Amino acid sequence: MKAVFITFDQAHYENILAILDRLNCRGFTRVERVQGRGSKTGDPHYGSHAWPAMGSAIITVVEEGIVDRLLTALKRLDESYEMLGLRAFVWDVEKSI
Repeated sequence: MKAVFITFDQAHYENILAILDRLNCRGFTRVERVQGRGSKTGDPHYGSHAWPAMGSAIITVVEEGIVDRLLTALKRLDESYEMLGLRAFVWDVEKSI
């Protein structure tokens, strides 16, 4: 199993849900309001007067065979809306209950 941590501009939420649904990634946890700034480009997401945008994050645990398809779909979404920002990271899941 793999954990996929996705951080994104809130505007991506519906599209990311559609990707998860299409790939049968049923279980996930969403953190609705996260603050941060991308490491490469894009505006900060601080929820402040100067930087009003906010980010969100989703973590989902999926079978290893789904990871490449999920990352490909997320990369395609990110490339379609480069200024919004989207990143995904994958970790091994050693144990779960």
